[in-house]
Amino acid sequence: MIRRTRHARRQQADELNITAFMNLMVILVPFLLITAVFSRMAILELDLPAATTAESEPPQELALEIVVREAGMEVGDRYRGVLKTLPSSEAGYDLAGLAAYLKDEVKARFPDKTDATLLLEPDIAYDTLVQVMDTVRIVAMPDGGEPAELFPEISIGDAPAAQATGS
Repeated sequence: MIRRTRHARRQQADELNITAFMNLMVILVPFLLITAVFSRMAILELDLPAATTAESEPPQELALEIVVREAGMEVGDRYRGVLKTLPSSEAGYDLAGLAAYLKDEVKARFPDKTDATLLLEPDIAYDTLVQVMDTVRIVAMPDGGEPAELFPEISIGDAPAAQATGS
């Protein structure tokens, strides 16, 4: 008789009480959905430079190129060469000097120009690319007003090999 009772107990499955768990899920899921922070990603549209095979006479308008190298930045025209060199220091690249030159010299001479090409050496950090892009796109106004657009249409590419200076 005792064996039958023990055997009968073993065959009966214990019922799981999941009521407390279900109550927790009913409260927790809406709470997490309400308090979730939805991130918004900003996307900049970049145009890659087109590969040209036919050589022709250089156009009269400016083809602005900013070349970022380990030693510094070069602002130039694709057809006329380097216009200004901004060496880097231990503190980093001279982004303020770049912004001032682009605003005072380049934009003043070519006010309708809206495109620029950034050319970077392979070892340039991504953060540097973003900082230079922001500097080329907009410039802060000294009186604290709205930032002004410089060259919002940016193309990126690889920098040509540095020319060795011979002595």
